[in-house]
Amino acid sequence: MSKLDVLTPQNSQLIFIDQQPQMAFGVQSIDRQTLKNNTVGLAKAARIFDIPTTITTVETDSFSGHTFPELLDVFPNAPLLERTSMNSWDDQKVRDALAKNAAEGRKKIVVSGLWTEVCNLTFSLSALNDTDYEIYMVADASGGTSEDAHKYAMDRMVQAGVIPVTWQQVLLEWQRDWARKDTYDATIALVQEHSGAYGMGVDYAYTMVHKAPDRTTHNGQRLAPVPAKIAAE
Repeated sequence: MSKLDVLTPQNSQLIFIDQQPQMAFGVQSIDRQTLKNNTVGLAKAARIFDIPTTITTVETDSFSGHTFPELLDVFPNAPLLERTSMNSWDDQKVRDALAKNAAEGRKKIVVSGLWTEVCNLTFSLSALNDTDYEIYMVADASGGTSEDAHKYAMDRMVQAGVIPVTWQQVLLEWQRDWARKDTYDATIALVQEHSGAYGMGVDYAYTMVHKAPDRTTHNGQRLAPVPAKIAAE
């Protein structure tokens, strides 16, 4: 496997590291609502393409709080691999989950986590040091305690061989070809829901250009303009 090979649904797996509220409270490198939107969008992309997904948490009851409900809703039956170490690689459960998927040819590990400069960085360096895995760090579904903390952690990881990506890049790399109709509709629906301006553009093109019905049912009438009377001066 080569870093020149694009991500596919067959060569990828995904890990979420500490997507928990207390960790998110400390994030200053990205708007936190955007962070959650991107993280959940990435999770839904994994569900569309049947990407094996690991969710690991740290000190849930004593500090970090429970994993984002919106993320758990995407994977309602996924085990939560609890740890004490900031470095997920220190926990055997995490290693075993990743190794099981890697044994099936899924050695490209897509990572979304908090914080970039601690949990993401130490996991990535350790996994690269100990295995032949490739690490794809989803920069906009991860966050650091400052812009500098996130930036320099990303720089350090890239220097070590980590590949920086964004969540939408991962989604579209998995889709690859719009002729793949088995995932087309779900991918477009995800874009409409989570991809901001791109999704708005899709809505506009569908309804205004292709005359497709709105994707919501609205029973209220559209009332015609009524000019207000202007009081005489």
